[in-house]
Amino acid sequence: MPHAALAVDIGGTKVEAALIDATGVVFQGTRHRRPTGRDATREQLTAAIRDAAAAAVESGSGVEILGAGAGSAGPVDTTAGTTSPLNLPNGAGLDVVGILRDVVPGVPVRLALDGACLVMAEHWLGAARGVRNALAMVVSTGVGGGLLLDGRVVSGGTGNAGHIGQIRLREPGDGVLEGTLEALAAGPPTVTWARSHGWRGSTGEELAASYAEGDPIAVAAVRRSASAVGEGIASTAALLDLEVAVIAGGFVNVARDYFDLVRESVRRHAPLPHAATVTVLPSPLDGQAPLLGAAYLVHGVPADS
Repeated sequence: MPHAALAVDIGGTKVEAALIDATGVVFQGTRHRRPTGRDATREQLTAAIRDAAAAAVESGSGVEILGAGAGSAGPVDTTAGTTSPLNLPNGAGLDVVGILRDVVPGVPVRLALDGACLVMAEHWLGAARGVRNALAMVVSTGVGGGLLLDGRVVSGGTGNAGHIGQIRLREPGDGVLEGTLEALAAGPPTVTWARSHGWRGSTGEELAASYAEGDPIAVAAVRRSASAVGEGIASTAALLDLEVAVIAGGFVNVARDYFDLVRESVRRHAPLPHAATVTVLPSPLDGQAPLLGAAYLVHGVPADS
């Protein structure tokens, strides 16, 4: 009988679940998703997690579930097994571990920050293989991240280490403290910034089209996002002497040269020479990194960790 991990990814717009084997292969037909969103009630969020996980299990006929791993937008509390995603205000203190234990009783259930799952996946199967010091981050509805130091994923006392989206940056140009990296670089606030400066679109896809057409406001908005991401990477690289920074997430597709803009920003903002040498790479995992990292919580993390 084949063995699998039940992997669950809880984000600001959806919950996704799948059965994944010990080599990182998703069992065919077991990948399911359910919507979340800022307006989702606590009951709806609970149902989304339960239903996506149950659908994955039910579609894996003949597969033995070894355990469940869940990655969630943060902050999380890995001791209590709960999550309180900033983008899901009605999900504060949500008992993710308890919900999944009801779906797969009798097997271990682990919870981690989605950023930690990202860096686990990249170190296991992606762009950080063979690397000892790396940052993995996602630029999408929000900005999150995880850290690999001396070959080990760093989780911290509460499980929230690596939450790069919540570091504070200054607005380019005037030096005024604007807010977090997430507020400067993520998709929705970038669209909001462009609209506040006269751009007439309303979605990230429309912003991408305007950028490709050379619309000056769209160009400024995308460069503002990429500059903030690069500055965040440069500061983190200075602190932790990173070798690689891997970036995933839908918003990095807003421009063909987004990664070039990020790399230029890293060089421009690096406070020390070693910080400028960090290699910035796109994730090669085709959007599966959060699920793969959640699976790694079952297949790869030692039982006593």
